Amino acid sequence: MYIAVKGGERAIEASRQLLAAARRGDTGVPALEAAQIEQQLGLLVGRVMAEASLYDPHLAALALRQACGDAIEAAFLLRAYRTTLPRFAYSEPIDTDRMRVARRVSAIFKDLPGGQLLGPTFDYTQRLLEFGTLAAAAPAADASASPEDVPNALAQLAREGLVEPCLPSEGDPEPPDITRDPPAYPLPRSGWLQMLARADEGWVLGMGYSTQRGYAHTHPFAGDLRSGKVAIELVPDELDFPIEIGEIELTECQMINQFVGSAEVAPVFTRGHGLVFGRGERKAIAMSLVDRTLRAAEFGEDATSPAQQQEFALPQGDSVEASGFVQHLKLPHYVTFESELQLIRKLREDVHARAVEAREGDAE
Repeated sequence: MYIAVKGGERAIEASRQLLAAARRGDTGVPALEAAQIEQQLGLLVGRVMAEASLYDPHLAALALRQACGDAIEAAFLLRAYRTTLPRFAYSEPIDTDRMRVARRVSAIFKDLPGGQLLGPTFDYTQRLLEFGTLAAAAPAADASASPEDVPNALAQLAREGLVEPCLPSEGDPEPPDITRDPPAYPLPRSGWLQMLARADEGWVLGMGYSTQRGYAHTHPFAGDLRSGKVAIELVPDELDFPIEIGEIELTECQMINQFVGSAEVAPVFTRGHGLVFGRGERKAIAMSLVDRTLRAAEFGEDATSPAQQQEFALPQGDSVEASGFVQHLKLPHYVTFESELQLIRKLREDVHARAVEAREGDAE
């Protein structure tokens, strides 16, 4: 904080008051409520929850309002609040095949079990500003989720042995918890999936896009892309069976990638996986691309691109850490700069003195 500035405490308090006024805006316009943000800016709410590692749409909406719509600042606020919460239990692994699907598409099958469910998406809009909505709101369509389980589009391929199965790692080790233990590289897949799930969407999108532009050997197909509500279950200490405690909205993408094989091993397609809070379709797709790219060593592929390097692709994606490190440059650095200023002045004096000596020597 700018405590070193003359009148620092008064200046900081005045800054806070100015922020409150800027956050409120024109008092002639009705104040924006957190409930409005939660209900009408759901994609943004989902992004903040994902990057904060905390599923709570109402608190995410509150953070967005407090942050004036800055998604990174809102994720910072929500993640800071998350650190104050006790952890009283661990849930059972979620089963996305039991998702109450609101949207599910596959790019590799025309006809598939459960059908293509277009759901709410921008894919079929004209990407033109709807000026008419400034005057009157359009009636909302029923976006209720499908009550039936929708089979995974890749299940039949897996049964035929054409795509790698989804199996636990050898020995089924306990996955690391990156929110409690600092990541130690190289991370297992369970660790890097956690980091990608809460990484900045723009960073993951850029990394995923790089793999399609020749910076990694990929040729992906969207095998199963779905979003909807999934039940959360846990096993209480006093019971020996799971109970459902609620549900959360998720988006999952399973990406089919180029096949691997050898003269002795029959070839199979490989997978990349993405799973995020809310309706984060773009993030889930990009995450699945980066996930598959990070598996290069597993398949004996050359790791030559940035997206294939864990220590480049993963830590730089943490928006809260990146934002803090970049924005700390706004804070006072008087002592550091003064020392460098004195050093450069001394160096310049030395250069000037040598130049004078050289001229005098030439004159003699």
